Amino acid sequence: MSDSASALIFSDAAATKVKALIEDEGNDKLKLRVYITGGGCSGFQYGFTFDEKAQEGDTEVENQGVKVVVDPMSIQYLEGAEIDYKEGL
Repeated sequence: MSDSASALIFSDAAATKVKALIEDEGNDKLKLRVYITGGGCSGFQYGFTFDEKAQEGDTEVENQGVKVVVDPMSIQYLEGAEIDYKEGL
């Protein structure tokens, strides 16, 4: 598992929201897993899920005690991206 803060930006707003969602789940071992799947002619599809464990080779980014994990295949497409959270219309 590598820790590369420059690989992915995890904003304070996103960390706060994910922390609240993890508290709602009642499992403080959860991490936010971000991944990409092939989308055919519509391009890549981005996914988010909760995962209890980081896998071998995952990149891990932490903010406010909340961890985001990304698999090696997905991180190459997410490098330099920002995970943020905004409320509004």
